[in-house]
Amino acid sequence: MIATKRQRGNAFSSVARAGLAASLLAATLLASAGATTAAELRWSSPTDPQTMDPHAVNSAPVLGFLNNVYEGLVRRNKEMAIEGSLAESFEPVGEDGWRFHLRKDVTFHDGSAFNAEDVLFSYQRASSEQSDTSSWFSPVKDVVVVDDYTVDFLTHRPDPIFPDSIANFMIMDKGWSEANGTERPAQETETFATLNANGTGPFMVVKREPGVETVLEPFEGWWDTAEHNLTKATFLPIANPATAVAGLLSGQVDLINPVPVQDIDRIASQDGLKLHQGIEARVIMLGFGHSHDALKYSKETEGKNPFQDVKVRKAAQLAIDTEALVDKIMRGNAEVASQLVSPQMKGYSKAAEDRAGFDPDAAKALLAEAGYPDGFSFGLMCPNDRYINDEALCKAMAAMLTKVGMKANLTAMPVRNYWKELRAGNYDMYLLGWSPGTFDAEHPIRFLVTTPNTEKKLGSWNFGGYSNAKVDELLPKIQREIDPTKRQSMLDDIAVTVKDDVVYVPLHIQPLLWGSKANIDLTQRADNFVMLRWIHVD
Repeated sequence: MIATKRQRGNAFSSVARAGLAASLLAATLLASAGATTAAELRWSSPTDPQTMDPHAVNSAPVLGFLNNVYEGLVRRNKEMAIEGSLAESFEPVGEDGWRFHLRKDVTFHDGSAFNAEDVLFSYQRASSEQSDTSSWFSPVKDVVVVDDYTVDFLTHRPDPIFPDSIANFMIMDKGWSEANGTERPAQETETFATLNANGTGPFMVVKREPGVETVLEPFEGWWDTAEHNLTKATFLPIANPATAVAGLLSGQVDLINPVPVQDIDRIASQDGLKLHQGIEARVIMLGFGHSHDALKYSKETEGKNPFQDVKVRKAAQLAIDTEALVDKIMRGNAEVASQLVSPQMKGYSKAAEDRAGFDPDAAKALLAEAGYPDGFSFGLMCPNDRYINDEALCKAMAAMLTKVGMKANLTAMPVRNYWKELRAGNYDMYLLGWSPGTFDAEHPIRFLVTTPNTEKKLGSWNFGGYSNAKVDELLPKIQREIDPTKRQSMLDDIAVTVKDDVVYVPLHIQPLLWGSKANIDLTQRADNFVMLRWIHVD
């Protein structure tokens, strides 16, 4: 079922009622308590997906949710390996790119037929300047429709990992998009696709109230075989961790992601509940405003930006006791990170795995060498509903930095506002988490380290504007290198450069902590996506 224009108007008006979201959520929980059948699911996370548009916002809450509604040419299986989805098979076209053979008899939720024109349209839309996913397509030179069910993605150079890089590239119906005036995505404004969806995936959006609830129902015309037994799935954004836990304990919520680290033992030992635990692919880190010529939130340091000096960035790293953060804030449920990817990722660099330890005296000495013997104040920006214990982590780090003379003025905010502030450059230092969509070390280099370049679709999440000619030169070579030894050598070179230049301060690898009723079987993937098609309620 596709939301009507009348429903769309109601959904738009819900934005204006954002102040009532908490009370509406409570009413929803109370009204639905005890009314759920065995095949219904209510699950919660702190962050509501900002949009139903799969090309508008490149963030895990959006992509993870919409992977239940939209589909791509390829997808990841339970073990995170790439397999065909809307493309039943694919192969290299020599060294010129990749050919995708599309499935026939696939329909969108509104009954429209899927074919190659939808793929071409979706590529043009997702790679456009208005899209937040355009960097995914930096290797692409052209897309050619061979016939109704064959599409070639031609690349500038051989690209052995291209299928991995488009695992979250979701296909939209060209006719539906054009009929509803949403030929291009919108990041800052709303379009019909912001609140409505029409995918080919296993679930359909039947109700969308931003900040309150989003209701999904199975798509009976899905081309694949359903492994789930759900008749309805309701997502409830619950920002307060204690409220989420209370909902799970009372039975008003069936699944929460994440479980607050302080409640792990409580959930694990509770009769009728189950703790799902693992390690996510996401690395939590601190970033700097490299391109800022002056601090924006300092009380005494004007006209200059101390963080442009590598000594100051190194001092910030030495001032932060990551072991203590993992032990105290994360209750031991995380791993200290040394680089922008975890050891489980392809391309992880052993050459860069040693990280400097906690040394506040050395941090003070470096600040003095850099010309700041008395330190300075600055603004630290953090989300408070995106990562596990994000605000608590930032408060602890602000105290650690202040002890060495770097007086952090902390501002924490909901993630729905956070990305806008970062893109506007409103920070001196910021918190970021990154999970590589390709599960390869090339991914964060392309998005977080390469010099921002809209035309080449590079560096779209390099908020700080870091630029290094060596990195820019090596990236295209890494993207086309087939020899694994040569490729790893170049990845090592960049990893060491990023480490020595303290482009970011890696903190820890975030844990996977989900809690559910004991009668729920699910698959917990390292990308932290809740995949409804694998959930079974006994």
